Amino acid sequence: MAMTHLQPDPSPYPADAFAAFELLSSAILVIDDDGLIRYANAPAEDLFEVSVRQLYAVQAGDLFRDGEQLRQSLEEARRHLFADKRQILEIDRLGREPTQVSVTVVALDGQPWPALIELREIEQQLKVDREERLLEQAQANRELLRNLAHEIKNPLGGLRGAAQLLEAELSDPALIEYTQVIIQEADRLQTLVDRLLVPHRAPRIVGDVNIHEVCERVRSLVLAEYPNGLRIVRDYDAAIPEFRGDKAQLIQAVLNVVRNAAEALSARIAAGDAEITLRTRVARQVTLAKQRFRLALELHVMDNGPGIPPELLDRIFHPLVSGREGGSGLGLTLTQTFVQQHEGVIECDSRPGLTDFRLLLPLP
Repeated sequence: MAMTHLQPDPSPYPADAFAAFELLSSAILVIDDDGLIRYANAPAEDLFEVSVRQLYAVQAGDLFRDGEQLRQSLEEARRHLFADKRQILEIDRLGREPTQVSVTVVALDGQPWPALIELREIEQQLKVDREERLLEQAQANRELLRNLAHEIKNPLGGLRGAAQLLEAELSDPALIEYTQVIIQEADRLQTLVDRLLVPHRAPRIVGDVNIHEVCERVRSLVLAEYPNGLRIVRDYDAAIPEFRGDKAQLIQAVLNVVRNAAEALSARIAAGDAEITLRTRVARQVTLAKQRFRLALELHVMDNGPGIPPELLDRIFHPLVSGREGGSGLGLTLTQTFVQQHEGVIECDSRPGLTDFRLLLPLP
């Protein structure tokens, strides 16, 4: 991408003319009559990986591999031949593969600038759409589970009580054994129902949270369970600030993921080469639950296990879905609930030899 490094000239527009664009998650470029960039917001800096100073007064078409298409669209916008026009173009960034972006040119009336350009990475747009679907699905799952748990809970108490009354009238030990089976199974179902209702019942205790204290607590708990054959690697960014949250919920959320990883590593633990990595980083200009955040915590839980079966990967956060014999299928569902209660998201990528759970939480 050919760019001239010009010193910004005094803007012909009011100082606050573009303030609203800084609140948007998409990249915005404001273009003058000559096709030059006169304003770029922070997401545009992130997209092109250069500063506003480097973007200022650059020919917008020079930013793209096939800039002639854009130059033609800007000329048509200047002549008011359309209201808006969308096209797919490619940008080059140093050390990266060419990136496809959705480019929308908007013709403006009654403004001192003739056009603006809105840009979104195709991959990023697909990611946002996927996160929105996951949020909607998670909300539907929570409502279903809560309603189902309440429907089960009421007759369950009556069933257990009736079994206890019947047992009191029986003298034959063989028959009492049957009532004990009923009582024990009722108790097991009660425990399951209580777990389903935990996120909705327990009050949140919000305070200052240091994510590395959370990681260290989880690390010590899991290593106590697996003292031999498992290595948990710390890869922390010490500059990550504290944030407001429920520390107990976050410990449980991370613990569920790390325990799942340890259970999936059973063969490697036996061989002595099992490894889980806890990595923390700061992500910038992140959209979470349709809201834009300047900074976000990015926590990766990575393991070198066999990977999640492809047929389960899209459903691992659904309730009662488990890839492990005897698993309840509630651990990751609860983790997703706790993360979403902190306005965050959790994602997973998996292939043989590497499973990566990524938690994103907004930072102040």
